[in-house]
Amino acid sequence: MSRDALTLAEYVDHVLTAIGRIARYTAGLDEATFNGDELAQDAVIRNIEVIGEACRNICRYFPAFVVQHPEVPFQSAYEMRNVLSHGYHKIDFGIVWVTIREDIPALGKQFQLLADELKRVS
Repeated sequence: MSRDALTLAEYVDHVLTAIGRIARYTAGLDEATFNGDELAQDAVIRNIEVIGEACRNICRYFPAFVVQHPEVPFQSAYEMRNVLSHGYHKIDFGIVWVTIREDIPALGKQFQLLADELKRVS
């Protein structure tokens, strides 16, 4: 582990924190309102980037843990982060909205289970 690497529990917590922020930033919004709210869009994108980067670091520093949890889309989260970061000029907010409503809540449940597991073994 490099000197910049954090613990597995810290990375998992970063994902959960980002998911919580996305939920707060989009609470009460419908898709049309989200599409017209640049501040909410930017906040959500930033937190999806945090999720992706934390997942990348989990893959990098804790590969055995990733192998033990094939149900968790660590790589997909990182890939979405890359699409948003590098394709910033052509973001499809329809896809982002579906991600907010469908994928983020499911990911939150998965990461809460991971956090619970880590607490049990620590």
